[in-house]
Amino acid sequence: MQAGALALMAEVIWLTVKLAGLTTLVLLVVATPLAWWLARSKHWWREIVAAVTALPVVLPPTVLGFYLLIALGPESPLMAPLAPFGVRTLAFSFTGLLIGSTIYSLPFAVQPIRNAFAAIGEGPLEAAATLGASSWSRFVGVALPLARPGLVTGAVLVFAHTVGEFGVVLMIGGGIPGKTKTLSVEIFQLVEGLEWGRAHILAAGLVVFAFAVTLTTLMIERRLGRRSGAAPV
Repeated sequence: MQAGALALMAEVIWLTVKLAGLTTLVLLVVATPLAWWLARSKHWWREIVAAVTALPVVLPPTVLGFYLLIALGPESPLMAPLAPFGVRTLAFSFTGLLIGSTIYSLPFAVQPIRNAFAAIGEGPLEAAATLGASSWSRFVGVALPLARPGLVTGAVLVFAHTVGEFGVVLMIGGGIPGKTKTLSVEIFQLVEGLEWGRAHILAAGLVVFAFAVTLTTLMIERRLGRRSGAAPV
């Protein structure tokens, strides 16, 4: 493989890892309080919020990518507040790609974290309350440590899901080299160009990565199940 091709491949891999890492960090911050509210709230519209959160799982990626492209485009009213700063559109930019990836991977963060919070039960939180712990202290000192397996599972799933994104990133980013071209888009373009050798290398790497992620997730869930089973009734 030529040096230029290696440099291009390294650039694509770095951009994909950067996008996946930032998406994971953003979603851990956003999804954790949302998952806590979904696990604890008694409001009747809680499941409506949960259904909206889960929409990216059932929507075709091209549909979600299409509406995100409109929302981030120059004619969108959402872009009006950014106009004074010289920003007319976030489409076909890394920032737009990050926004799209965050929305697309949201359910993969929320669901495992919500399940982990729900599995805690009332006992540990009530015990902390009797000792004078505030709501914030109970959340930070009790709920988050006990929900750690769910947080780790959510982070792993989001990272892996972002690495494998295709439809959404292609619609929003367009596959611009060095800017929005990710691994999945690169593989697609290599196959279109009949460059089977390079496509095989990247595709095989993603297969190994997917297996490692699946195995890691199963091991985390197994560990979480053992802890739940060992908890006193």
